[in-house]
Amino acid sequence: MKRNKLSQFFGRLITAIIILSITAFFTPGFSVSSIWVIATAVLILTVFDFLISTFTSLFTHPIIKGIIGFVLCAITLYIVQYIVTGYSISWISALLGALVYAIVDYMLPAEEENQRRHIHHATI
Repeated sequence: MKRNKLSQFFGRLITAIIILSITAFFTPGFSVSSIWVIATAVLILTVFDFLISTFTSLFTHPIIKGIIGFVLCAITLYIVQYIVTGYSISWISALLGALVYAIVDYMLPAEEENQRRHIHHATI
């Protein structure tokens, strides 16, 4: 069971790195110097997201979750530049980056969706 959770964590980490890489590529004014900078930024983004979702009740309604998630993503993308060397982004780029991040993240299958498919196939 531990191995499964560990593989899920690394799978999510790699997926987030890919999403942030695509976001940086397609967003003007957003630059990262290496894959390690992206990995560090993803870890920080993940911690921020975890803390926000754990200590607030902002994600109770799907529409509010989308709006607040977009705003928090833009703010977090912007703040990370002050923590990670080799990562730079402007405010406008942070807003565009949050939009690109949301679109790319939406297009990738969600873990919950994969689990539902697995359970559905297992019961057939």
